Order: sequence, then structure tokens, then C-alpha cells
Amino acid sequence: MSALLSAVCIIFGFIILLLVIKIMAMKNSAQEICAEFSSRIHTETNTLIDISSGDRSMRKLADTLNDQLRLLRTERLRYQNGDLELKRAVANISHDLRTPLTAISGYLELLEQEENSEKAVRYVKRIRNRTEFMKNLTDELFRYLTAVSAKEELFIEKINLNQAVEESIAAFYAVLKEKGITPKISIPSIKAECYADRNALSRILENILSNALKYSDGDLSIVIGESGEIVFANTAASLSAVTVGRLFDRFFTVETGRSSSGLGLSIAKHLTEQMGGKIRAEYRNQTLYITLSFPVYPICKEE
Repeated sequence: MSALLSAVCIIFGFIILLLVIKIMAMKNSAQEICAEFSSRIHTETNTLIDISSGDRSMRKLADTLNDQLRLLRTERLRYQNGDLELKRAVANISHDLRTPLTAISGYLELLEQEENSEKAVRYVKRIRNRTEFMKNLTDELFRYLTAVSAKEELFIEKINLNQAVEESIAAFYAVLKEKGITPKISIPSIKAECYADRNALSRILENILSNALKYSDGDLSIVIGESGEIVFANTAASLSAVTVGRLFDRFFTVETGRSSSGLGLSIAKHLTEQMGGKIRAEYRNQTLYITLSFPVYPICKEE
């Protein structure tokens, strides 16, 4: 009896050992599939998932994921081609619009030199305003396509944020004064620094200040934190939490900003994220807050 019990124990022990080995093998296969899948998702390659395990279920899982990878690559290629065609079409349309707009502007200048009735002067002024808007829109489209399609590497360097903000405010001084806006700037006693591309940062600050000019009710506050975070705040009673949530969307404008293209903040977001920074918009107590931050240490790029 004791011999039979011992034999049963040995058999059960052997079965348990086999199950443990099987579970460990499946665990290793699952980890292998996870690593392979993550690698294929984040790299441009046609290589599919290949695992060392001979387990039928795990290989079936790998085959199923490979089928989804093929579909994903097909859809990604279709999207990239479609996006490229769209950018080309917009660039061509923008280019084609420039010539007639330039001609219209020239004829408007001649017409403005003529003696016209009060009604004609009013009509010409409206045509001039819409023509200028269309010219600005075509220029902004070109700048947007350049920003999102740029292949060249940004030159990331250590930048003095205090100085960068002061230079941007100085560039907008005349326009701010014309709008009756006296910005309140809070700069830390120590030098706030970050790592970014100087030209791209200047463009981002310019677009944020332009946005403040469009929607501000007459005030503007800029606070630079010691950590390098910049907060732009202005009263904007015409906005809402919903519209503010869409400010970074391409071509989105609100009624009060109908003279804008809706691309400025979209470009700012793209450039900020391209440099590893963050930008967000919030709306509290009828005040628009745009917070901007960049890495304070160099970001090491993976090879």
C-alpha cells in the first residue's frame, strides 16, 4: 500500500513539474511576443513576430498578431500617402492663390488712390480686409506645412527663458500698446533655462502672444517659474471650456477670432512636442491659461 502511495506521489510530482515547466515556457513565450510586438509597432520594418516556442497556442497567438500587424502597416501606409497628398494639395492651392491675391491687392491700391463715394470707400475697405486675411491664411498654410513636414533636425541648445520671453514681448510691444494691453511679467530672480531650438521657441512664443491678442479682454499676465514653466494668462469672457479645449485643433477658430487661420496654436503644439516639451490650455473663471514647459536637461535620443 505504501509502495502504491509513493508511486502515486511520484506521478503527481512529475505532473506538477511538467505543468510548472509548461507554465514557465508559456510565460517566456508571452514575454517574447510582447517584446517583439512592441518592437514592430515602434519601428518601420516589414519583419513579423517570430518566437522560439513550439507551443501551438502561443504560435497561433503570434500568427494572429502578425495578421493585425500586416493590416496596421497597410493602414499606416495608406494614411501616410493620403496625408502626403493632402499636404501637397494644400501647398499647391496656397501657391496658386498667391498670384491672384497679389493682383487683387495691386488693383485695390490703384482703386484706393481714386476719388470714390463714401459707400465705395467702405466696400473697398471690406475687400481689402478680406484680401489681407486670405493672404495671411495662405502664408500660414505654408508655414504650417513647413513645420509639420520638416525633416531637418532641430538644433537643441540651452536657452535663457527670461531673455527669450523678454525679446518676444519687445517684438510685440507696438501691437500690444495698440490693443491697450500692458503685460504683467513675473520673472524669477534666478535664470530660468531649458533645452530647445531657439528659432522654434521664438515661433511658439510669437504664436501664443498672437493668440492672446485675438482673445484677450485687455490684459495679459506672463509668469516664468524657476523650473522653466511659463504661464500665459488673460481674461477672455468670450471663450468657454469647450472652445479652449479645441484651441490646438487645426483650423479651429472661435467667433471672436474669425480673422485668424486657426493654425497658430496648432503649430506651437507641434513644435513644442517635437522638442520634448508640453503645452496645455485651461479655462477658469473666464480666464484663459496657456502653460508651456520644456526639458531642463538634454534629452538623449535612442539610436
